Amino acid sequence: MRLILAILFPPLVFFTIWRPFQGLMNAFLWITVIGWPVAAMWAIYALSQYRNDELRREFDYDRGYGRRYRY
Repeated sequence: MRLILAILFPPLVFFTIWRPFQGLMNAFLWITVIGWPVAAMWAIYALSQYRNDELRREFDYDRGYGRRYRY
């Protein structure tokens, strides 16, 4: 769902992944016709980085590097 949103409305993706300042910069880029493909690619890249960070946090949490520790 976020991938479709990243292609059609790139600035909204940044607000869903808690990056509002990048969302505002992306909105200014998205307004121009020439900048729309660049804004969409930037949103897709940021979304993939967000997913990688989520997986990394989950992995670290399961290994005991997070706030809780397994005994």
